[in-house]
Amino acid sequence: MDTRRLHLLLALSRMGSMRAVAETYHLTTSTVSQQIAALAKETGTPLIEPEGRRVRLTPAGRRLADHAVTILAAVDAARLDLDPDAEPAGTLRAGGFATGIRVSLLPILADLTHRHPGVEVVISEYEPIEAFALLADDDLDLALTYDYNLAPAAPGPALESVPLWSIPWGLGVPDDEPDRPPDVSGYYDRTWIVNSRNTADEDAVRTLGALAGFVPRIAHQIDSLELVEDLIVAGYGVGLLPMGRPTGTGVKVVPLSDPSVVLTAYAVTRIGRATWPPLRAVLDRIRPPQGALPESGWPRPAASE
Repeated sequence: MDTRRLHLLLALSRMGSMRAVAETYHLTTSTVSQQIAALAKETGTPLIEPEGRRVRLTPAGRRLADHAVTILAAVDAARLDLDPDAEPAGTLRAGGFATGIRVSLLPILADLTHRHPGVEVVISEYEPIEAFALLADDDLDLALTYDYNLAPAAPGPALESVPLWSIPWGLGVPDDEPDRPPDVSGYYDRTWIVNSRNTADEDAVRTLGALAGFVPRIAHQIDSLELVEDLIVAGYGVGLLPMGRPTGTGVKVVPLSDPSVVLTAYAVTRIGRATWPPLRAVLDRIRPPQGALPESGWPRPAASE
């Protein structure tokens, strides 16, 4: 149905006169009559009937006029929602890895709420693979994801990403071990620990091993970096950990080079969605300062993934 015709039908139900509707909308009475007739053809039922020298709405016309109130209000809300210049309002569904949420999203929420009280942000924790699928199904508006330089991610054809920040990662080992040259070849005989919910860690570890001439023996899949540290201290293996992040007692992080391992965080959205005012308001705040990348030490998260 043409919403312009619904406007005319609703006006007729309220004014009771074709002439009054025509004067209000600066049309001729004949044009109003033709538009109402076209609307009746679209709906497949008569909407008006004669009443002396005037017309009145049929029962179907009155029901459609009642629906028109809700329909036109929804159209106006949709138009406002899609207007990039509108005041941000609505619920934004954000999801991502814990450090990304902690470093990029949480610090801007107080200011966002103060400036745009109509925006509500709902936060869930997901690994990148999970977040990409939810974005593709339109079950998330914003995903904070990551990949490694040795294991780049592929978000998908319907998604677009913006890099936020990068940090180097090293190899977590027991702190009582003697320092070794900064490559992984000295750890060929160790058991390795990788992430349980994302394949990026395992891909990076296997690439490191291949470049050093061995196949890593992966035995443990752990999501929490604190638990990775516990396994390292207990002698159950080694694993990748962020450089510059405070570690627990008994663990140290050995720098890696040739190649290095760098994690980059991203803001990922559906293509064409970034102009939605609530999402745009968030993206404008979480983007890094100009030139902040590729400074690998910025920022330093105080806690772990």
